[in-house]
Amino acid sequence: MPIENDHRSVLAARRRFFEDGRAPRGLVPDAILRSWIRCAGLGLEAAQGPQVEMLNARELREASERHERLRRLCRPELELLHADARDTGSVVILTDANGLVLDTVGDTEFAGRAAQVALRPGVAWGEAMTGTNAIGTALVERRPIEVRGAEHYFVPHRILSCYAAPILDPRGQVAGALDLSGHAAIAHMHALGMVRLAVDQIERRLFDGAFRDCDVVRVHRDPALLGTAREGILVFDDYRLIAANRHGLALFGLDWEDLGKTRYTELFSTTMSALRDGADLRGLRGQPMHGHIDVERSSRPRAVMPATPAATPDALPVLLDAGQKRRLQRAARMLDANLPVLLQGETGAGKEVFARRLHAASARSGGPFVAVNCAALPEGLIEAELFGYEDGAFTGARKHGAAGLLRQADGGVLFLDEIGDMPLSLQSRLLRVLQEREVTPLGGGKPVAVNFALVCATHQALDAAVAEGRFRADLYYRIAQYSVLLPPLRDHVDLHALIAELWSTLGAAQALPVDVLSRLAAHVWPGNYRELLAVLRTLRVLAEDGVELNIDDLPPQFRTQRTPRVVVGAGDAAMDLQQLTDAAMQDALESCKGNVSAAARRLGVSRSTLYRRVLASAAD
Repeated sequence: MPIENDHRSVLAARRRFFEDGRAPRGLVPDAILRSWIRCAGLGLEAAQGPQVEMLNARELREASERHERLRRLCRPELELLHADARDTGSVVILTDANGLVLDTVGDTEFAGRAAQVALRPGVAWGEAMTGTNAIGTALVERRPIEVRGAEHYFVPHRILSCYAAPILDPRGQVAGALDLSGHAAIAHMHALGMVRLAVDQIERRLFDGAFRDCDVVRVHRDPALLGTAREGILVFDDYRLIAANRHGLALFGLDWEDLGKTRYTELFSTTMSALRDGADLRGLRGQPMHGHIDVERSSRPRAVMPATPAATPDALPVLLDAGQKRRLQRAARMLDANLPVLLQGETGAGKEVFARRLHAASARSGGPFVAVNCAALPEGLIEAELFGYEDGAFTGARKHGAAGLLRQADGGVLFLDEIGDMPLSLQSRLLRVLQEREVTPLGGGKPVAVNFALVCATHQALDAAVAEGRFRADLYYRIAQYSVLLPPLRDHVDLHALIAELWSTLGAAQALPVDVLSRLAAHVWPGNYRELLAVLRTLRVLAEDGVELNIDDLPPQFRTQRTPRVVVGAGDAAMDLQQLTDAAMQDALESCKGNVSAAARRLGVSRSTLYRRVLASAAD
């Protein structure tokens, strides 16, 4: 479509959405419309400029230092991408996982115009602050996005055409975003393709030197693509897949949640020892492949791999709304200040996923993330597992002893999941470690200093456990200095959009039919994300043969029609935008039993904004 015709369509879409309050389906891409709806739900006023907050010099310096490795690895791609797009007068931008601009490289004249709309280092371009834009929307959607001219939510941003892609680390967590922004009046041919290629190269570089104590398999069906940004990379620790890039997962039809669950022998028929000796690589069904194994194993203790024998990492693709992202950013600041963080939420609500994102967003992202499920460890061994032991400390102890999980977390983050299930006898020992910052192993030995940040999680009401004598009050006040409540899935303001996004992340070949999506959105989801992902994975398998899904493909408990609640985005194309917003507010207020402050936090808006909209709705 020519630029001028496309521009007229977008302006028509804006009038329908912002003036008439109707969803302009078909006039703008679905990702843009979803973003507009999210921004409207946050109370952002499109006609006004965004209320940006720029970091001061000290804060920007600290942010730059915190992301020094990412900046160093991305610098070559920033320079190359700028060289490729030099004739278009563009700026190449690197941000962190929250959309905070870290570095810019580009045309001086356009950089000055971009600075007028705050597209410069030290400003966060997440959707919650700056509305629909390529950086913030790509981070929310977890995929490459282009936002051109008037597709931007805020009017001042229509001078820009932006193309961005998220940067995913080897475990599928968002590490940042790469963006190419230029004049909206200039056609930027192949801009998004160039950004995607640059991100592929950055993600490939993230593996360099990070897994020297693991087996790194580089593989592709086309030998010409080995050694390029499109090769598949699979990392195995003791034959278990623990990290990968997107191309490696796609070669085998895997998803990020398969990390930690898939073994080498489930993918290849060639043994690992034979592969090391130069044997041809073959898939499990004998299909020929091309690849080799990097032998870079060392005796050094691992620096970035999670040392977590307690449980397989939970890789549920939990999608954080704007309010949760702000809480994540605040929690990271608390963690950097050496204050413990307590995560509270129902089982399956994504507490470990949030904890891992918190680790990645903190200054300790380069250190280990050690996850311990206090409810899963045998009571007789939990003390030895946590605190370590000396040689001969007890029958069956390893020769030379063991360091223990608390010492393995040194320099990084210790995540104590289900801490409410920790025995009282161990709570006192843990409290002492937190106070003295040193660990004494079982069987004697000298105390060893430890330096880790603490994140705890529980599905229990710890204050009630304290009142009942099941949890120490002094430990509770020590670990609950900053609490984050992760809401259950049923309280999400737009389950339709959330389910559609999760379905998209699973790589399904077809969209969910409307009736199936509506039936899923009406479910109460007692198992939260874990239950939802199990259902979606089942549907994806059923859809692999190209058969269109229907209600009969759902589990039995979904086949009885229920009255779906009214949520943002659940109505038809003609539903009034104000009705959508009112429905979201009412849903949040009912879930919070009329508590306006709690409802505002859940919606990710200020208390005054919610009050103003509630009053306006009542006046109507």
